[in-house]
Amino acid sequence: MSPAGETGTLSTPPRANAPASGASKIESTPNSRGASVVSEHIGVLGVKVKKIRPWIQRDIEQVKECKADAMLQALLQRASSTPETEQPELLQKCFKAVLPVCNGQASTALVKSSDIETALSEYVRPGVENNFYGPFVRATNIALACLEETKIDGMRAPVPTVDMICQQNDMPMHQMHQAKKSTRKPDLVILPLNSACASFQDEKGSKKGKQKDDKKDDEKDETNEETNERSDGEQRKKKRKAHMDTNATAKPHKLPWKDVLACIEFKRQTKRIKEPPSSYTLTDYAPTKPEYLPVDHLRTADPAPDPPQTPATQTASNTAFRSSGLTADQPSQGGSSSKRKAADTLESTAKKPKMDPNERDADTDADADLDVTVQTGLYAAEMFAANLAVNYLLNIIVIDDVVWIWYYDRQGIIQCSGINFIQDLPRFLVLLYALQRFELHDWGRNKDILPVEVEEKLCHEFKINDEKLGEVDLLLHTSHDERWTHYGLQGRATNVVPVTSEALTKKYGKFKDGMVAKIFWGEASRTSEPEILKKVEEIAKRHATVQDHVPELLWHHTFTNPTSAIREALDVPEPTTGSRVLYILVFRKLFPITQLHGKELFDVWRQCILCHVTLWKEGVYHRDVSPGNLMWYWKDDKRIGVLNDYDLSSLADDPGPRGNERTGTVPFMALDLLTKDGQQGKVKHVYRHDLESFMWVFAWICLRYKNGVPLSRGLRPLDEWATLGAVACGVEKYHFQGHMTASAPFGSGIDGVTWDFIVDSFLVLKRDADERYYLRLKRSSNSGEGQQPNTHDPDPDAFLSRFTSLEGWTKLSKLE
Repeated sequence: MSPAGETGTLSTPPRANAPASGASKIESTPNSRGASVVSEHIGVLGVKVKKIRPWIQRDIEQVKECKADAMLQALLQRASSTPETEQPELLQKCFKAVLPVCNGQASTALVKSSDIETALSEYVRPGVENNFYGPFVRATNIALACLEETKIDGMRAPVPTVDMICQQNDMPMHQMHQAKKSTRKPDLVILPLNSACASFQDEKGSKKGKQKDDKKDDEKDETNEETNERSDGEQRKKKRKAHMDTNATAKPHKLPWKDVLACIEFKRQTKRIKEPPSSYTLTDYAPTKPEYLPVDHLRTADPAPDPPQTPATQTASNTAFRSSGLTADQPSQGGSSSKRKAADTLESTAKKPKMDPNERDADTDADADLDVTVQTGLYAAEMFAANLAVNYLLNIIVIDDVVWIWYYDRQGIIQCSGINFIQDLPRFLVLLYALQRFELHDWGRNKDILPVEVEEKLCHEFKINDEKLGEVDLLLHTSHDERWTHYGLQGRATNVVPVTSEALTKKYGKFKDGMVAKIFWGEASRTSEPEILKKVEEIAKRHATVQDHVPELLWHHTFTNPTSAIREALDVPEPTTGSRVLYILVFRKLFPITQLHGKELFDVWRQCILCHVTLWKEGVYHRDVSPGNLMWYWKDDKRIGVLNDYDLSSLADDPGPRGNERTGTVPFMALDLLTKDGQQGKVKHVYRHDLESFMWVFAWICLRYKNGVPLSRGLRPLDEWATLGAVACGVEKYHFQGHMTASAPFGSGIDGVTWDFIVDSFLVLKRDADERYYLRLKRSSNSGEGQQPNTHDPDPDAFLSRFTSLEGWTKLSKLE
């Protein structure tokens, strides 16, 4: 995406069901996009992460709803001793089991449950927001200590290796995304006890790392300590109690996002909250007011553009792949009248700064003005980015005496109805009981891709038995500078990571430039990328323009964990629409086309065009031409262009449109597709649209890079396109096309031949658009009916020849 700092403006991203009101507004689309539309642009355009906030908001707008008891049942099922077997009686059994804890009738050697009521009574007193963190933390941790001793038939025991604890935070937490830093400040976090304790040890000056000479002794000490803890659980409980009494309500030092299991965000509206009841009994769920956190008001108020900034310079990267695809979300289902009424009051619950003005971070200050649902969504984006191939996440929003559980995965977001944790304490304790029994993978961590340390750097390891190769071992170098990460909530969430593998090296030999793993969440209803690449491989055998010009898939694996499963369990409408599954694909490493300039750039770009047109004629439609999908490698001292990334492609023999995800990358999409009709799927995607994308890509690279290095920000006129919504971007591109100058922009470094070719190419596009426009008008006046713009579209070879016949094409094709 592009920083507003260079232009002073930032367009609001596409919104579901928004009325059209001029070119500067984003039209409604059946598949509106969220953060995935721009998240991958962090690395390409060197943008500050906070520019993605409005797009996260668009993801939040698409939230689905479920009942609180359905969510509790689903969480209990995951924490049960037989999670694969349905146990509908679990919820009622747990309600009965937690009642003694709720009523102060349970105690351990270190805590007594009657202190929960004391903490809740303190919580309901009037005061400012951050005065309530302590009582909530104390009530939660006392409850956890008592629930640890509560045994229920069919449920697992608590997980000592996780040993979750509620920890006050309210401190800035930082993370890097493609060399750009984000800063967030969640109020409270849930994390493993050891992680909570470690943050205070670091603050007191203890060593974070170990010296090589001490490593063996330290490992031995750690082993002995772990053995002692296993043999004596009381030692762990005493450690927990000590932390509860001292540091759980203190501010930690530099908590790492990778350790956070859930975030809890508070808002306080009511001056006085109803006192806890004298005792609790089993009752039916009582709807809260509002029952669901409203998001309707997010659609009626655009977030203000961020002030101009000057982000740090982007460094070039040699990663093999970078997905620039877009996420298409389901339209919002709208809100009930109760939610609309609640919007007026909840809209004013934006987080207020709580720090000394001199200590505030600019990024966290900007978060302070966001709706609580968007703030919490940003925390989820950080948590997704902090760990590899995360399946899902949970966060909690607390407003006065009501908690809402928010569930995030790559298909979308689900919120459950509110739980009044003061008046309906049993339901809140059932939630804690389930979470306390979660293994790390129950929190959403991927249990197959495991973190390991190699040469003092964090990596991830994946091993699996393959029918043909036996055991396949992948060592994913996730700390490598050339890793591409994703920042957002839903969509493909593509990560590209350098990888080594003994099994694959044994089969293919050692690649000079190495291998990469592409990890992403593809739509289950789409033809998968491995299937499409199999078709591409067959075509390559028959056509020289395709052979060597497509990625070589070395190995792939599809995980069997569709995101639709939880939606079916929660009875969410249309649970399989947009369902996603996790893929991991391994390729040889390629180089980005943005490294090239002049005739070298043109030559690789031209090879990709010739590959693309052949594939199109053979029935493989790429549909997502962007700089990140045009790559190259060396062969026999020649640069070989590669048309890359087929996870949004389609086949001619598909029975109909597949998938819920809009194809194309906005800054490079054809103008026909950047209209209201185009975004609503009323314009058929044809060959000339992809070829037009090639022209936009070539112009964009030439105007953004000089000798493979990004120009200074003031000399990059097209960067803004990456942050605009589809229709607004179309307006800007139409203006650019109609106002080209005879010479290249000052400081761009574009030679005369290249600039003349760019100008001539856009003149071809403009003449073609004008011809089709007048032809439609003529036929419409004769028949009295409008026609689709693609009714008489030229065949691919004929349209491509309009460009290959240009003088500039001929000149640039002659490599010196």
